[in-house]
Amino acid sequence: MKTKLLSVLGLCIILLAVLPACQPPVASGDVATSDKPRETVAAVNQADLSALVDGNNKFAVGLYQMLKNGEGNLFYSPYSISMALAMTYAGAKGTTAQQMGDTLHFTLPQDSLHTTFNGLDQLLASRGQGAKDKEGKSFKLNIVNAIWGQKGYQFLSQYLDLLAQNYGAGMRLLDFRNAPDASRLTINKWVADQTKDKIQDLIPPGAIDQLTRLVLTNAIYFNAAWDSPFEKGATQDGKFYLNDGSSVTVPMMSQTESLGYAAGNGYKAVELPYDGRELSMVIILPDSGTFSQFENALTADKYGSIVQGLTAKQIALSLPRFKFDSSFSLNKALSTMGMPLAFTDQADFSGMTGNRDLSISDVIHKAFVAVDESGTEAAAATAVIMRVTSMPLSPTEVKVDHPFIFIIRDIKTGTVLFIGRVLNPAS
Repeated sequence: MKTKLLSVLGLCIILLAVLPACQPPVASGDVATSDKPRETVAAVNQADLSALVDGNNKFAVGLYQMLKNGEGNLFYSPYSISMALAMTYAGAKGTTAQQMGDTLHFTLPQDSLHTTFNGLDQLLASRGQGAKDKEGKSFKLNIVNAIWGQKGYQFLSQYLDLLAQNYGAGMRLLDFRNAPDASRLTINKWVADQTKDKIQDLIPPGAIDQLTRLVLTNAIYFNAAWDSPFEKGATQDGKFYLNDGSSVTVPMMSQTESLGYAAGNGYKAVELPYDGRELSMVIILPDSGTFSQFENALTADKYGSIVQGLTAKQIALSLPRFKFDSSFSLNKALSTMGMPLAFTDQADFSGMTGNRDLSISDVIHKAFVAVDESGTEAAAATAVIMRVTSMPLSPTEVKVDHPFIFIIRDIKTGTVLFIGRVLNPAS
């Protein structure tokens, strides 16, 4: 696993097909479009929103448990992955849909699920009004979707309608059959453009071939200033102690501020709000020498209880600057988590074409994050490839000088946008 700082997030799903479908797309030039505009959600059903966020966060932590056994630092966007797979789930039927719903913790009926995703997406798009990014420009949390289909291939109009109304995604037509690599480069350029060039070459050579029929993409770009930036002059080199007992010397940022703080059996946690105080980073610092035990026992409920326990406290915080990227295939993790059928020739995505002619062949994810004195920039991309077939007088010291877990979240809804760990900020 390669490591660097994250700044944009995206998700790309590639579907490959073998059999002809029966419903023609609504075509307009090189775009297969629905005549349905994206629906504006005036008010999100709060019970449905809570159910969606709770399920997404359970998937976020469950996926963390599957990915943590890799080496080194880790970073990904569970929200982007959930949204991209939700667009895929919209075309799933039967046992395939059941397995995907269970794995992704989608507890709402299909129609309510997609409407609520739409509402949540619009809530997130409203964040950061008047807030700043790391460079002193406007706060950025941009979430966009795009769908790429084979020219001349037939998709159900009701599937295109659902994606247009709830995800704002029209279908762009490419010729995977005759120009697979040119199609791959077109999609990769879109991902790079949406992520300010932080995620490049998402889909590797050979991943798209003559059997590719559909690619669903989601991209997220996040750039926000801290509510209380660190003074650059206060940053000094310090030791960060690794799990093996050795140490590395890294730039350690310092500040004393009123921050959300929690302490429990085996951990401390600190919440750093971003400008506008609508999103934050929660840092969970297990006691020294206990990172693996804490990480193995982390659940969505445990994370929720930590966040619920955060209260304002004067904190003398030391935090390393860090920057890294992650990349991995999610096939094995998603199959092990409970949706193996989607990756086989027995998959049923007939809600897309009217036939059982599509299956997922690969799910690839790349992410990047950068944290410094000014704030955070983060990005990621995923490709799902489918084939035919009260304040004390003195501050509490929190020295983040050994491995820790961090989460970037929307405060009001509780949505986990990014999750990661830092085992070695110097790598």
